[in-house]
Amino acid sequence: MCKKCFVTTPIYYASGTPQLGNSYSTVACDVFARYHRQSNHETFYLTGMDEHGQKIEEKAKEAGLKPQDFVDGIAAKAKAVWKDLDISYDYFIRTTDENHVKTVQQIFERLLKQDDIYLGSYSGAYCVSCETFFTKTQLNEDGTCPDCGKPTKIVSEEAYFLRLSKYQDRLLKYIKDHPDFIMPETRKNEVVSFIESGLDDLCVSRTSFKWGIPVLSNPKHVVYVWIDALTNYISALGYLQEDDQKFKDYWLSGVNTYHVIGKDILRFHAVYWPIMLMALDLPLNFKLIAHGWILARDGKMSKSRGNAVYPNYLYDRYGSDSVRYYLVKEMPLGNDGLFSYDRFIERYNNDLVNDYGNLVSRTFSMVDKYFNSIIPANYKETAFDKNLEDKISEVIAEVNKAFTEFRLQDAVEKTWELIRRANKYIDETTPWSLVKDENRKDELASVMYHLIEVIRIATVLASPYLVKTSKIVLDALNVNSNTFVDLKFGHDYKNHQLHKIEHLFDRLDVSKELAYFSTLNETKEVKEEVKEINEISIEDFSKVELKVGVVLECKKHENADKLLVSKIKIGNEVRQIVSGIAKYYQPEEFVGKKVIVVTNLKKAIIRGVESNGMVLCAEDGKNLEIVTVKDAESGASVR
Repeated sequence: MCKKCFVTTPIYYASGTPQLGNSYSTVACDVFARYHRQSNHETFYLTGMDEHGQKIEEKAKEAGLKPQDFVDGIAAKAKAVWKDLDISYDYFIRTTDENHVKTVQQIFERLLKQDDIYLGSYSGAYCVSCETFFTKTQLNEDGTCPDCGKPTKIVSEEAYFLRLSKYQDRLLKYIKDHPDFIMPETRKNEVVSFIESGLDDLCVSRTSFKWGIPVLSNPKHVVYVWIDALTNYISALGYLQEDDQKFKDYWLSGVNTYHVIGKDILRFHAVYWPIMLMALDLPLNFKLIAHGWILARDGKMSKSRGNAVYPNYLYDRYGSDSVRYYLVKEMPLGNDGLFSYDRFIERYNNDLVNDYGNLVSRTFSMVDKYFNSIIPANYKETAFDKNLEDKISEVIAEVNKAFTEFRLQDAVEKTWELIRRANKYIDETTPWSLVKDENRKDELASVMYHLIEVIRIATVLASPYLVKTSKIVLDALNVNSNTFVDLKFGHDYKNHQLHKIEHLFDRLDVSKELAYFSTLNETKEVKEEVKEINEISIEDFSKVELKVGVVLECKKHENADKLLVSKIKIGNEVRQIVSGIAKYYQPEEFVGKKVIVVTNLKKAIIRGVESNGMVLCAEDGKNLEIVTVKDAESGASVR
């Protein structure tokens, strides 16, 4: 009977373009889902976007857009990134979807009716960025958010509450009775400690903003964004909807269900979500896998810190497989991973070029040279073959086990052990010597066959993350299957002829690539270039002409990734202006803003592009913000 598997990643919060750090969950889940599909497991991979909340409402207002229009733009961008990264999701849910909204409302009313939700009042600290309430003991000493470090605000309003305390003991018992419910062990211990310290009832509605799902029986309240977001795992399957077959197949039937999340949202998934399910009398049949963060050398990646890396920085230049490989290779289960450009280049050259690419290239060249590209069918084993065959069997078993346990990094490591062993096997058997001895041609055939088999098997084992590369190699081998089922040494090639392929991965010039990324990420060069053009003396300040402009279009500069090129309407004219702000704003975030423009600067050429004016910004050394206006019309003078 075919096994079923339900894989979910946290739905992406619609505040901007996905960065490398928050792309890890999506890539990791895609690798995990592909492995299960290739193991003949009926798999449903869910991802999507969380689109409600005060932060979204505020960002939309800043952009001069309606919230729905704002999130529509972000959703399109997120889907484009996932497509470029070869994410094979089965359903992309948006929390503004009508079916999801209705499910959330029905759940809220049901819990209200059975007194698991009750009306009260709330006064306490709230972090807008994290959409989270905190008690005094949870805040940092200076009153800032314990998760993101930003200032919190005191919120006092009528609110509904979910009775967490009612289910505290039951949840604690469930976790202790199911030791594999939360992985790894360190994260489970955090959750147990949090619950044992005592659970306060959770505020689950807001009245101070409107961008959310209204409570049916009291529409001045909107549902707390995390209750809204967590419900996606079952609303996407059809819970409380006319067609609920997927809910029966993937939730009620007890299939293998995996929620893969970042450690920063552990509490929501390990405490609030299980209690919601208990209150709804639904089974807790999932496993919770909490991974770490992708860190830069100076700490967590974020736009506000100025160290964010966007996936397209890498896949536009090196292809999606290299990004997928790096993310899976560098992230140990439960711990943080590190990203740096030099480390990325090192992995690319050492692992993809030297190890895998070189093995494929050398082997294909030898089969072409020695056997006219025909894979040998008859051979006489060498003294080194049995050891290699044993290694193949060992690696297949270990990679399957690692994938099953979501130890993706270990799956990569074991596969590369086989690849490196095959490169050593070439040195041991010295095919360039065997070809000179007519009496050893059968041994030469054995070497070629064994190398081709290692390439086939290693390529299948790597195919969940090397999606495009694996297809190229397997097609060249005339092999149609990438299944993990019954994967073993001994494929019958029937005298298949190899198709020639170009280099899979071209060696990178380290200094050249680091220089490229230096111009991509360092703002010094861009700032100096713009400053030289825009600088005026204090005596001339009174001559500066400032006017309101509306950003109509915006795109990245073709030759400078820290520059944005915008079309800005100022009264009856439209100007093109180049701004060094791409580190802080994505093009779609800039469109629609009413900005203040210096209109009487001389035209300038910046990196080959004409710029006619300058957009005013405020900067504090860490953050940069465009100066905007609210009601003034395009072309209005600023005094």
